[in-house]
Amino acid sequence: MEAVKNFVAGIARRYTHTSLILRIVIGLVVGAILGIAAKDWTFLSILGDLFVGGLKAMAPILVFVIVAAALAQSRSHLDRRFGTVIFLYLLTTLDAAVLSVFTSYAFPQKIVLQTAESDLQPPQGLGEVFSNLLNNLVANPFSALTGGNYIGILFWAVLFGLAMKRIASQESKTFMMNISDAISQIVRWIIGFAPFGICGLVYTNVSTNGLSIFQDYGKLLLLLVGTMLLQALVIAPFISFLFLHRNPYPLLFRCLKESGVTAFFTRSSAANIPVNMALCEKLELDKDMYSVAIPLGATINMDGAAITITIMTLAAANTLGIQVSIPAAILLSFVSALGACGASGVAGGSLLLIPMACSLFGISNDAAMQVVAVGFIIGVVQDSVETALNSSGDVMFAATADYAQRIREGKPLPEFMMTRKETAARKKS
Repeated sequence: MEAVKNFVAGIARRYTHTSLILRIVIGLVVGAILGIAAKDWTFLSILGDLFVGGLKAMAPILVFVIVAAALAQSRSHLDRRFGTVIFLYLLTTLDAAVLSVFTSYAFPQKIVLQTAESDLQPPQGLGEVFSNLLNNLVANPFSALTGGNYIGILFWAVLFGLAMKRIASQESKTFMMNISDAISQIVRWIIGFAPFGICGLVYTNVSTNGLSIFQDYGKLLLLLVGTMLLQALVIAPFISFLFLHRNPYPLLFRCLKESGVTAFFTRSSAANIPVNMALCEKLELDKDMYSVAIPLGATINMDGAAITITIMTLAAANTLGIQVSIPAAILLSFVSALGACGASGVAGGSLLLIPMACSLFGISNDAAMQVVAVGFIIGVVQDSVETALNSSGDVMFAATADYAQRIREGKPLPEFMMTRKETAARKKS
């Protein structure tokens, strides 16, 4: 009995001491192989459901307690960094939509429209999007927590945290921080099982869809993914460079590795918030700032959603022979960016905002909903890349704002962001 216990303990130690990224890669490969070779092992799908379900269940509570506890303990008001973060989130969402216009003109796509029945109800315009957004803002806090309404969760957490800062004793504030740490630990335990969950998610996708999506909609999918990669690998780091005046790629690759990879498989910015919080701590960011900026980024930093809305809408217009002028395309960029920021308050996310964008060019709702149906088909890949782009960008721009202020104030940066001159000076000192 003792030998068995030692054997199990040894396996557990080896598992926990192995890099999470390596474990995820192994889970990915095993899931893909089983998805091809053992399509009748449907019980494996429950691993993915349990993993994502666990993250989604804890994420709303984590966001509320972390934001509230951070504000209650904070010694100052949110400073210039927070304004910089919001500016970067909105700027990159807009430039992602503009970039999509250029790539759509360079590589025009057509969609094979088929009859598709759907009971989904898209918003009828930006007015409805913002109405939903404001209604979600003041929703019942308990229903916001149970329904995963992150706009409402963030709003009430901020109010609760500010109220606690003003009237609570230090013991109460410490208790809140202890609750926050306990919830964070639970989330870390769940993330520790990510390889098993990802194995189940990949198995489900491969066994159900195979490679057919690449055959039927390969060019459209390639344009979507290519634009997202261009935004992630070129445009976003260039914007970060303008603020930091130093190589942004060490920061970018770290965000993609530790945030983008898990977001790719969970396909949920909300579920990835705990991962981003942990990454911000590793990057030595100010908790007072990132505990509010990261949940906010999951709502308004929507580069991938803006790209999806713009490209799918222009593909629909091209399919129907509608000529889109430059001024109209620019208007579409603004609509896509603004709509993307409100996507989290609409059931179905970015895809259901496509009919609203299509209405700018007189495309009927029936045709637009067929485009949405195509979006759900390619969403197996498109939504994964979109979420990875959005979620990794949340951390990257929060770090950009924090590091930019440190540079202005002459404070040291983490070693991986230092120039050679700064590294040499630190070693000498």
